Amino acid sequence: MSMERDDPRQYHIELAPGDVGRYVFLPGDPGRCEMIAAYFDEPQLVARHREYETWSGYLDGQKVSVTSTGIGGPSAAIAMEELVAIGADTFVRVGTSGSMQTEILPGDIAIVSGAIRDEGTSVHYLPIEFPAVADVGITTALADAARGMDKRVHVGVSQSKDSFYGQHDPARMPVASRLQDRWAAWIGGGAICSEMEAAPLYIVASVLRVRAGGLMMVMGHPDQSPMTDAEWEASKVEHLLPVAIEGMREIIRRDLASSR
Repeated sequence: MSMERDDPRQYHIELAPGDVGRYVFLPGDPGRCEMIAAYFDEPQLVARHREYETWSGYLDGQKVSVTSTGIGGPSAAIAMEELVAIGADTFVRVGTSGSMQTEILPGDIAIVSGAIRDEGTSVHYLPIEFPAVADVGITTALADAARGMDKRVHVGVSQSKDSFYGQHDPARMPVASRLQDRWAAWIGGGAICSEMEAAPLYIVASVLRVRAGGLMMVMGHPDQSPMTDAEWEASKVEHLLPVAIEGMREIIRRDLASSR
Protein backbone atom coordinates (compact mmCIF):
# COMPACT_ATOMS: atom_id res chain seq x y z
CA MET A 1 0.00 0.00 0.00
CA SER A 2 1.44 3.38 -0.98
CA MET A 3 1.44 6.04 1.75
CA GLU A 4 2.07 8.91 -0.68
CA ARG A 5 -0.45 11.77 -0.57
CA ASP A 6 -0.62 15.51 -1.14
CA ASP A 7 -1.10 16.29 2.57
CA PRO A 8 2.32 17.26 4.06
CA ARG A 9 1.38 15.78 7.42
CA GLN A 10 2.63 12.36 8.44
CA TYR A 11 -0.05 9.67 8.17
CA HIS A 12 -0.30 8.58 11.82
CA ILE A 13 0.96 11.46 13.95
CA GLU A 14 -0.59 14.16 11.70
CA LEU A 15 2.44 16.42 11.96
CA ALA A 16 4.33 18.31 9.24
CA PRO A 17 7.83 19.79 9.03
CA GLY A 18 8.11 22.70 11.45
CA ASP A 19 5.61 21.29 13.94
CA VAL A 20 8.25 19.77 16.22
CA GLY A 21 11.75 20.57 17.41
CA ARG A 22 14.76 18.31 16.97
CA TYR A 23 14.45 17.31 20.65
CA VAL A 24 11.46 15.10 21.48
CA PHE A 25 10.25 13.40 24.64
CA LEU A 26 8.47 10.08 24.04
CA PRO A 27 6.03 9.03 26.79
CA GLY A 28 3.63 6.20 26.12
CA ASP A 29 0.51 7.70 27.66
CA PRO A 30 -1.10 10.66 25.82
CA GLY A 31 -2.19 11.89 29.24
CA ARG A 32 1.42 12.57 30.13
CA CYS A 33 2.08 14.90 27.20
CA GLU A 34 0.48 17.99 28.68
CA MET A 35 2.18 17.21 32.01
CA ILE A 36 5.57 17.27 30.29
CA ALA A 37 4.70 20.28 28.13
CA ALA A 38 3.84 22.25 31.29
CA TYR A 39 7.61 22.52 31.84
CA PHE A 40 8.10 24.11 28.41
CA ASP A 41 8.10 27.81 27.64
CA GLU A 42 5.17 28.69 25.35
CA PRO A 43 3.69 25.17 25.22
CA GLN A 44 1.15 24.53 22.48
CA LEU A 45 -0.91 21.50 21.53
CA VAL A 46 0.03 20.70 17.93
CA ALA A 47 -1.89 17.53 17.06
CA ARG A 48 -3.93 14.73 18.54
CA HIS A 49 -4.63 11.60 16.48
CA ARG A 50 -5.05 7.97 17.54
CA GLU A 51 -2.58 7.28 20.38
CA TYR A 52 -0.37 10.17 19.27
CA GLU A 53 -0.61 13.53 21.03
CA THR A 54 2.02 16.20 20.42
CA TRP A 55 2.88 19.44 22.16
CA SER A 56 5.73 21.79 21.26
CA GLY A 57 7.43 24.63 23.12
CA TYR A 58 10.90 25.71 24.20
CA LEU A 59 13.57 24.79 26.73
CA ASP A 60 16.45 27.22 27.10
CA GLY A 61 15.50 28.82 23.80
CA GLN A 62 15.52 25.54 21.85
CA LYS A 63 12.36 24.16 20.29
CA VAL A 64 11.36 20.88 21.93
CA SER A 65 8.35 18.60 21.63
CA VAL A 66 6.61 15.70 23.32
CA THR A 67 4.77 12.99 21.39
CA SER A 68 3.02 10.02 22.98
CA THR A 69 3.71 6.64 21.42
CA GLY A 70 1.00 4.44 22.90
CA ILE A 71 1.94 1.09 24.43
CA GLY A 72 4.54 -1.20 22.88
CA GLY A 73 6.91 -1.42 19.98
CA PRO A 74 4.74 -1.12 16.84
CA SER A 75 3.23 2.25 17.67
CA ALA A 76 6.50 3.55 19.17
CA ALA A 77 8.38 2.68 15.97
CA ILE A 78 5.77 4.48 13.87
CA ALA A 79 6.08 7.59 16.03
CA MET A 80 9.86 7.72 15.70
CA GLU A 81 9.79 7.02 11.95
CA GLU A 82 7.36 9.86 11.31
CA LEU A 83 9.02 12.31 13.73
CA VAL A 84 12.39 11.75 12.04
CA ALA A 85 10.74 12.32 8.66
CA ILE A 86 9.78 15.84 9.76
CA GLY A 87 13.09 16.81 11.32
CA ALA A 88 13.45 15.37 14.84
CA ASP A 89 16.75 13.68 15.64
CA THR A 90 17.09 13.42 19.43
CA PHE A 91 14.68 11.33 21.50
CA VAL A 92 14.22 10.71 25.22
CA ARG A 93 11.88 7.91 26.22
CA VAL A 94 10.04 8.76 29.45
CA GLY A 95 7.91 6.20 31.25
CA THR A 96 7.49 3.60 33.93
CA SER A 97 9.12 0.22 34.36
CA GLY A 98 9.18 -2.75 36.70
CA SER A 99 12.17 -3.45 38.93
CA MET A 100 14.24 -6.53 38.09
CA GLN A 101 16.73 -6.41 40.98
CA THR A 102 15.95 -6.49 44.69
CA GLU A 103 18.17 -3.49 45.40
CA ILE A 104 16.32 -1.36 42.81
CA LEU A 105 13.36 0.13 44.65
CA PRO A 106 10.10 1.81 43.68
CA GLY A 107 10.85 5.48 43.13
CA ASP A 108 14.39 4.85 41.84
CA ILE A 109 15.25 6.00 38.32
CA ALA A 110 16.47 3.62 35.64
CA ILE A 111 18.58 5.02 32.82
CA VAL A 112 18.29 2.48 30.02
CA SER A 113 21.65 2.11 28.27
CA GLY A 114 20.56 -0.93 26.27
CA ALA A 115 17.61 -3.27 25.97
CA ILE A 116 16.88 -6.98 25.60
CA ARG A 117 14.98 -7.46 22.34
CA ASP A 118 12.22 -9.63 23.81
CA GLU A 119 9.71 -8.17 21.34
CA GLY A 120 8.79 -8.50 17.69
CA THR A 121 8.95 -5.04 16.15
CA SER A 122 12.71 -4.65 16.01
CA VAL A 123 13.28 -7.86 13.99
CA HIS A 124 11.56 -6.11 11.08
CA TYR A 125 14.51 -3.68 11.10
CA LEU A 126 17.64 -5.64 12.03
CA PRO A 127 18.58 -9.26 12.81
CA ILE A 128 18.20 -10.22 16.47
CA GLU A 129 22.00 -10.36 16.89
CA PHE A 130 22.21 -6.57 16.47
CA PRO A 131 22.15 -4.95 19.94
CA ALA A 132 19.57 -2.36 20.99
CA VAL A 133 21.82 0.31 22.47
CA ALA A 134 21.09 3.88 23.53
CA ASP A 135 23.19 6.81 22.38
CA VAL A 136 26.12 7.10 24.80
CA GLY A 137 25.99 10.88 24.99
CA ILE A 138 22.26 10.93 25.71
CA THR A 139 22.65 8.22 28.36
CA THR A 140 25.48 10.07 30.09
CA ALA A 141 23.62 13.38 30.07
CA LEU A 142 20.47 11.80 31.54
CA ALA A 143 22.42 9.99 34.26
CA ASP A 144 24.44 13.08 35.19
CA ALA A 145 21.30 15.21 35.38
CA ALA A 146 19.50 12.69 37.59
CA ARG A 147 22.45 12.30 39.94
CA GLY A 148 22.76 16.08 40.11
CA MET A 149 19.22 16.13 41.50
CA ASP A 150 20.23 13.60 44.22
CA LYS A 151 18.12 10.79 42.76
CA ARG A 152 18.83 7.09 43.22
CA VAL A 153 19.97 6.21 39.71
CA HIS A 154 20.68 2.86 38.05
CA VAL A 155 22.19 2.68 34.57
CA GLY A 156 21.83 -0.59 32.73
CA VAL A 157 19.89 -2.94 30.49
CA SER A 158 16.10 -3.23 30.39
CA GLN A 159 13.90 -6.04 29.15
CA SER A 160 11.64 -4.81 26.35
CA LYS A 161 8.66 -7.14 26.05
CA ASP A 162 5.45 -7.31 24.05
CA SER A 163 3.17 -8.81 26.72
CA PHE A 164 2.44 -6.89 29.92
CA TYR A 165 0.51 -9.77 31.46
CA GLY A 166 3.00 -12.32 30.24
CA GLN A 167 5.42 -10.68 32.64
CA HIS A 168 3.03 -9.85 35.48
CA ASP A 169 1.09 -13.12 35.51
CA PRO A 170 3.20 -15.70 33.66
CA ALA A 171 1.96 -18.71 35.62
CA ARG A 172 -1.44 -18.69 33.88
CA MET A 173 0.06 -18.68 30.40
CA PRO A 174 0.40 -21.97 28.43
CA VAL A 175 4.08 -21.04 27.92
CA ALA A 176 4.63 -20.31 31.62
CA SER A 177 7.86 -22.29 31.96
CA ARG A 178 9.46 -20.47 29.04
CA LEU A 179 8.43 -17.06 30.38
CA GLN A 180 9.65 -17.83 33.88
CA ASP A 181 12.95 -19.29 32.71
CA ARG A 182 13.66 -16.25 30.55
CA TRP A 183 12.68 -13.85 33.36
CA ALA A 184 15.16 -15.60 35.65
CA ALA A 185 17.82 -15.36 32.95
CA TRP A 186 17.32 -11.62 32.45
CA ILE A 187 17.59 -11.07 36.21
CA GLY A 188 20.64 -13.32 36.39
CA GLY A 189 22.28 -11.23 33.68
CA GLY A 190 21.74 -8.05 35.67
CA ALA A 191 18.86 -6.43 33.79
CA ILE A 192 17.61 -3.49 35.85
CA CYS A 193 14.01 -3.04 34.72
CA SER A 194 11.23 -4.29 32.44
CA GLU A 195 9.34 -2.07 29.98
CA MET A 196 7.90 -2.24 26.46
CA GLU A 197 9.47 0.34 24.12
CA ALA A 198 13.22 0.86 24.56
CA ALA A 199 14.50 -1.94 22.31
CA PRO A 200 12.40 -1.07 19.25
CA LEU A 201 13.10 2.64 19.68
CA TYR A 202 16.85 2.07 19.97
CA ILE A 203 16.89 -0.23 16.93
CA VAL A 204 14.87 2.22 14.81
CA ALA A 205 17.19 5.02 15.95
CA SER A 206 20.19 2.95 14.82
CA VAL A 207 18.67 2.38 11.40
CA LEU A 208 17.65 6.02 10.96
CA ARG A 209 20.97 7.35 12.34
CA VAL A 210 19.39 9.45 15.09
CA ARG A 211 19.98 9.62 18.85
CA ALA A 212 17.81 7.97 21.48
CA GLY A 213 17.98 7.27 25.18
CA GLY A 214 15.55 6.74 27.99
CA LEU A 215 14.85 7.13 31.65
CA MET A 216 12.19 5.25 33.54
CA MET A 217 10.46 5.52 36.88
CA VAL A 218 10.88 2.20 38.66
CA MET A 219 7.81 0.49 40.10
CA GLY A 220 7.13 -2.91 41.63
CA HIS A 221 9.40 -5.73 42.73
CA PRO A 222 11.08 -8.57 40.81
CA ASP A 223 8.97 -11.18 42.64
CA GLN A 224 5.72 -9.30 41.81
CA SER A 225 5.00 -8.70 45.52
CA PRO A 226 2.59 -5.81 46.18
CA MET A 227 3.87 -2.30 46.67
CA THR A 228 3.14 -0.42 49.87
CA ASP A 229 1.26 2.88 49.84
CA ALA A 230 4.57 4.67 50.36
CA GLU A 231 6.10 2.84 47.39
CA TRP A 232 3.14 3.74 45.19
CA GLU A 233 3.60 7.38 46.15
CA ALA A 234 7.36 7.28 45.57
CA SER A 235 6.95 5.79 42.10
CA LYS A 236 4.43 8.26 40.67
CA VAL A 237 5.53 9.33 37.21
CA GLU A 238 5.13 12.98 38.26
CA HIS A 239 8.36 12.58 40.25
CA LEU A 240 10.21 11.54 37.09
CA LEU A 241 9.21 14.47 34.90
CA PRO A 242 11.46 17.17 36.45
CA VAL A 243 14.38 14.76 36.04
CA ALA A 244 13.50 14.17 32.37
CA ILE A 245 13.31 17.91 31.78
CA GLU A 246 16.67 18.51 33.43
CA GLY A 247 18.10 15.63 31.41
CA MET A 248 16.95 17.23 28.16
CA ARG A 249 18.35 20.58 29.28
CA GLU A 250 21.70 18.88 29.85
CA ILE A 251 21.56 17.33 26.38
CA ILE A 252 20.85 20.73 24.89
CA ARG A 253 23.66 22.39 26.87
CA ARG A 254 26.16 19.79 25.71
CA ASP A 255 25.02 20.10 22.10
CA LEU A 256 25.41 23.88 22.20
CA ALA A 257 28.83 23.61 23.81
CA SER A 258 30.08 21.14 21.22
CA SER A 259 28.86 23.36 18.34
CA ARG A 260 30.87 26.38 19.42
